[in-house]
Amino acid sequence: MLRGLDISDMLIIDRLELSFQPGLNVLTGETGAGKSILLDSLGFVLGWRGRADLVRQGATQGEVTAWFDLASDHPAHAVLDEAGLPGGEELILRRINAADGRKTAWVNDRRCSGEVLRQLSETLVELHGQHDDRGLLNPKGHRVILDDFAGLAAAKSKCRSAWAAKRAAAKKLATAEAAMVAIRDEEEFLRHAVAELDALAPEPGEEAALDTHRRAMQGAEKIRADVIRAHEILGSQGAEAALADALRWLDGAAEKAEGALEAPMASLSRAMVELDEAAEGIAAAIEGLSFNPTELEDTEERLFAIRALARKHEVLADDLAGFADILRNKLAALDAGDAGLSRLRKEMGAAEEVYTRAADALTKARRKAAKALDKAVSAELAPLKMERAVFKTKISPDTPGPDGADAVAFTVATNPGAPAGPLNKIASGGELSRFLLALKVCLTRGQSGLTMIFDEIDRGVGGATADAVGRRLAALASNGQILVVTHSPQVAALGAHHWRVEKHVTSGMTTSTVTALPDPERVDEIARMLSGDTITEEARGAARALLAG
Repeated sequence: MLRGLDISDMLIIDRLELSFQPGLNVLTGETGAGKSILLDSLGFVLGWRGRADLVRQGATQGEVTAWFDLASDHPAHAVLDEAGLPGGEELILRRINAADGRKTAWVNDRRCSGEVLRQLSETLVELHGQHDDRGLLNPKGHRVILDDFAGLAAAKSKCRSAWAAKRAAAKKLATAEAAMVAIRDEEEFLRHAVAELDALAPEPGEEAALDTHRRAMQGAEKIRADVIRAHEILGSQGAEAALADALRWLDGAAEKAEGALEAPMASLSRAMVELDEAAEGIAAAIEGLSFNPTELEDTEERLFAIRALARKHEVLADDLAGFADILRNKLAALDAGDAGLSRLRKEMGAAEEVYTRAADALTKARRKAAKALDKAVSAELAPLKMERAVFKTKISPDTPGPDGADAVAFTVATNPGAPAGPLNKIASGGELSRFLLALKVCLTRGQSGLTMIFDEIDRGVGGATADAVGRRLAALASNGQILVVTHSPQVAALGAHHWRVEKHVTSGMTTSTVTALPDPERVDEIARMLSGDTITEEARGAARALLAG
């Protein structure tokens, strides 16, 4: 419930402090006195998008503060929790508009965005006027209105989940089908490439091993002939034979040398042993340097084949085996593709069926709610002197979406037998006001803590009809709070609290003031509304009669 509004330097308002009460609050005043400025200022602090030039001429900034009482179960608490803002029994909104257009907002003295203000405003205030474009007169919003009236939040949530599941299944199927098309386009390449890779069967690290082995064989080919020649020189036909001959000759002469040859012969014997070991080592080396003449050719052929495949597929040689696995997986997906697509199509069909059931359930619930709403609105039209008018909620098929497959439109026929049509095209100004009031009564039934603002909703009606509108507003306000901007004395007389908006010019400066009217002053204000600038005793008497009635 709105408890107060503090406005500074907004348009022609210098400074205003207003305290509102439960029940029906009426604001009256001459045209141009500034009643709409109050609503502009309230809309500004609530984050609504409106006129930009709000700062009073000559002021550096304009500021509006509004404070509300919140019950413990008020939906505004959920918005505050989601935004990480402090809550409590009182909610204080403050917003500043600098002369350069910059806007700054606070909620309970904590900085916040304009979007948070707008989210809070949806739980705090409902603004409604004859030219309302925030839902009732916009056919695009009629389905939401009907759903709120019917309490279909759970059913809509179920439908949205089914729609999301259906879209996910459709996306998954489309992705799989596109992948299958792409794989089929490269099937010939895949099968050839896998066969080529399987035939070669490269292994990680093989390229480096082959290169090392190739280099070793190329090196052996160059040195093996020299090693063989060295082995021949040291062998039985070379140094070994010469040493053996020398040792044999010395041995024959040793007896006559009287020991002079013993040391040289011992050295030669040792040399023979060393020479034998050297020859054996060289022989072993020769054996190690021996290879099949075709082995080098085979090694080079495999090495070059591996490198050629790596270049062809633009991967590292060590990654060829893994790349082959990727291609095999694609082929496996292709071979199993039909079965996979069949499974995905079944999943898609199941998701479609679940969504259809959820959407059909919504349609059924909406049709039932439409009848209840039509009946409720008809009941509200009678007290508003429109008992002959017909209100009907039309439900027709629409493109399926997350909220079902229904289009909803409110239609009216102002007289029996007359064709029904859109709400904002069939009814006249006064009739439209009463239709909207009847709808508002039905749609807000059961809501608590919401402040409703009616901006000249009684325009175009007078006499007994205006009195009927006022009495419906008063009844509607009995369990809540309503602010009404009105030019109707019948409506003003039914207000529980009355404010007069006036415009003054002082020293060339125009300002607007709002004054709370006690009962004696209400008589003159309502008399002015009845008779104009000249207030007569007859007008005062009529005003007293309205107030007493």
